[in-house]
Amino acid sequence: MQHTDCFQLGYIAKLHGYKGEVSLFLDVTNPEDYRTLDAFFIDINGQLTPFFVQSFQLKNKGFAAVKLEGVDSENDAKVILRKSCYLPLSVLPELDDMHFYDHEIIGFQLVDKSYGEVGIIEQVMDNNVNPLIQVMKDEKEVLIPFVPGLIQKVDRPAKTLHVAAPEGLIEMYLGE
Repeated sequence: MQHTDCFQLGYIAKLHGYKGEVSLFLDVTNPEDYRTLDAFFIDINGQLTPFFVQSFQLKNKGFAAVKLEGVDSENDAKVILRKSCYLPLSVLPELDDMHFYDHEIIGFQLVDKSYGEVGIIEQVMDNNVNPLIQVMKDEKEVLIPFVPGLIQKVDRPAKTLHVAAPEGLIEMYLGE
């Protein structure tokens, strides 16, 4: 399994007890979707290594107490501490043309209803208070806030994200 075939599920945040159990931070929109997780990959020195889940107990704020097969001591758990965890892209359900996964729109062209082609999406800044889409046009950065009604269409074949940005926002960033 290669990194390009996967999405980042989260990371091993800390030890949870002394018998090899760890605290997994699920960096996903809905941690409940992963309650029945039976295996995932951990990036160990650039290699995606499969681990099987013995027990999985969802906690609060996106954390889960996880016991993995073969990780039976505090020393075993320290090897995977602060390592990124992945799942194959194939486990993600397909979304309609109004929704997207953050990772899939990186590199898409952002097209605004009024302005037209804005630039290339660099990243989705998924902070809780004000999630943003970062777009680069030439050397200038444009930050588009996720507001209700923003997304007009996700055109996967054309690799474009159509939005209706607040009036004047794009021009403000681009100095027009």
